[in-house]
Amino acid sequence: MRTHHCNELSESHIGETVSLIGWVNSARDHGGVIFIDLRDREGLTQCVFRPEEDAVVAELSHSLREEDVVRVTGKVARRLEGAENDKMATGTVEIVASKLEIVNKADVLPFQLDKELSNEDIRMKYRYLDLRRPRMAKNIRQRSKITSAARRFLDESGFFEIETPILSNPTPEGARDFLVPSRLNPGKFYALPQAPQQYKQLMMVAGLEKYYQIARCFRDEDLRADRQPEFTQIDIEASFIGQEDIIKLVQGLLGAMFKAGLGIDIPAEFPRMTYREAMDIYGSDKPDTRFDMKITDLADVFGATEFKIFRSILDGAGVVRAINAKGFAGITTGQMNRLNEIAVQAGLPVKNLAFIKLEGGEYKSPLWKIFTEEEKANVTSKMNLEEGDIVFFAAGSRESVSTILGRVRSECAVMQELNNDPGKFNFLWVVDFPLLAHDEERGHWVAVHHPFTRPHPDDIGLLEKGDYANVRAVAYDVVLNGYELGGGSIRIHEKDLQAKMFGVLGVTPEEQQIKFAHILDAFRFGAPPHGGLALGLDRIAMLVAGEDSIREVIAFPKNNKGADLMAQSPCEIGMKELREVYVQSTYKKKAEEAPK
Repeated sequence: MRTHHCNELSESHIGETVSLIGWVNSARDHGGVIFIDLRDREGLTQCVFRPEEDAVVAELSHSLREEDVVRVTGKVARRLEGAENDKMATGTVEIVASKLEIVNKADVLPFQLDKELSNEDIRMKYRYLDLRRPRMAKNIRQRSKITSAARRFLDESGFFEIETPILSNPTPEGARDFLVPSRLNPGKFYALPQAPQQYKQLMMVAGLEKYYQIARCFRDEDLRADRQPEFTQIDIEASFIGQEDIIKLVQGLLGAMFKAGLGIDIPAEFPRMTYREAMDIYGSDKPDTRFDMKITDLADVFGATEFKIFRSILDGAGVVRAINAKGFAGITTGQMNRLNEIAVQAGLPVKNLAFIKLEGGEYKSPLWKIFTEEEKANVTSKMNLEEGDIVFFAAGSRESVSTILGRVRSECAVMQELNNDPGKFNFLWVVDFPLLAHDEERGHWVAVHHPFTRPHPDDIGLLEKGDYANVRAVAYDVVLNGYELGGGSIRIHEKDLQAKMFGVLGVTPEEQQIKFAHILDAFRFGAPPHGGLALGLDRIAMLVAGEDSIREVIAFPKNNKGADLMAQSPCEIGMKELREVYVQSTYKKKAEEAPK
């Protein structure tokens, strides 16, 4: 239907008769001469309709409006001097139309495609129109490029692309499963996979050695900007490898993806820090290292303090720590209220953060009157407290203080716009995660990553002794600008050790046979050492595109309530369909929701 696409013509085509087809991006009437910019996914070409060329065609062009689909035939001509457009790749030429075919007329649009729209629900309802906008089209194109680059890199590295089942058993991945009733097996359910974890490990037992998949995953959890109920990850597993092999592979893979998406070279080697260092210094296991504002321990400053609160916490093996938000002494009341709110949500036991700020040469803080002269001098020195700075304090357990100050640090960075440099990419490996965490609410131990993660070889003795809090995992996360791009681990491949891990997590031998017999049995038949990692493709695409939400790089996402407003999903199912899968709904609408 066309001889060229709309971003292809140049001065070398002058004099040729060509045909283009696409959408009317804009139409302009210059004294009876109609100019349109014709658009397809590749770009724009200007077309001109002159009465002296063809009066009928020119008359028909007067009926065109934005988003009509048209086919234009004519000769390529050089634009008049001074009428060139250097913002268009085709900006030195135009088509002088001799034929116009209106393929499909467009109704009045629900919103303008050349303007940003703050109402996300409208964008989601008309997503097919939203995707026509240049920003969104660019995002989807970039996603395609980095996905193709990932496939090429892994193919060249000897990995097989293999699909795993979508209908499977529930998995212990830390979130709720989406359940699917089975008509052929009454009363039984499939679960949509939160990740292909067990299947990829079984592939290693099968001797396939190197597997990857652009895998669709599903989690029934509360949503936020970087979460969706269905998402995509680049899933990788390999045999006869260690942590260093995975790290080297993933650094090369990300290098190929960022080169394809942005045309930039990222560092070949990423810096590393342990989980404990990340929490102590940045208050997060996915720290944003684009700005400083590190957490500083003040145990030496207040080692002999008589301030009762600090004294009791330090004597009880707690910590006193602080961060310096440099240049932020002019913080507004609203901003301070927001920081207090965040700190309380993170576990601050009182309503307000303790702080000291130096403004106009004056130290402003209730704490300043309590500290001794020596403590004042040491705080000023150690925190590098200068004019215009504000220092926030937290005291308590090591874990709680890290969490509180980490959240405050992140919010201060947003308020000060320290983390909005679109061209700065700080990659980082976080290693040596804890293997287990104690769930106080349920009263038992849970896996920090998942139950197939291998304990650190130096800590196997601690696992045997029951010192679970201090057992490290051979686990690693790759982080970029405060986002976890992906995480992985070396896996358990021995039946006895895997059974021991299940036991620590409270899974009885009987439950193990019901839920995990397949993988425990597989480990009996010569399972190789293996490990892997999964990268969040949506999140990588978001960062490559410079967006703040993964919804902006997914063609048809759900909104923050898990709904597809365009397709009206999820929807109610009739009683007949429910009976066919042996399901009875127990949900009852509230009176005000029930139909009248």
